[in-house]
Amino acid sequence: MKKIAIAGDHAGYELKELLVGWLDSRGYEVFDLGCHSPERCDYPDYGHALAEAVAAGEVECGIGLCGSGIGISITLNRHHGVRAGLCWTVEIAELSRRHNDANVCVLPARFVDNDEAIAIVERFLATTFEGGRHASRIQKIEIQ
Repeated sequence: MKKIAIAGDHAGYELKELLVGWLDSRGYEVFDLGCHSPERCDYPDYGHALAEAVAAGEVECGIGLCGSGIGISITLNRHHGVRAGLCWTVEIAELSRRHNDANVCVLPARFVDNDEAIAIVERFLATTFEGGRHASRIQKIEIQ
């Protein structure tokens, strides 16, 4: 079973709830790090919690959500060991994994519908890192 953490702000709340159920129905162990209501909240609070779980190896990967996906992506990518890719199509989700070894799939909740979001997450989870010429690029990302 794969362990996945998911987190987002109020703009991503409804989509997060849908994805938690979808992932659970497919046998994933889901760690829902919030938010837990549609009340206004701040994406950094949830992005940092998600990044910490991924960076610590508590989960194998993560899903982040906010309205545009940009704010939580920036927050996530501030953490060493986290490579969050903003995925708005299945092709981008596949490339973020295959070429960039992304370990967090970020969804722009206000710009993808439920079916698109599920397809994006499904492709992200089904794709593996290609390695090869991409591996040396990934090694250059971290600042020592």
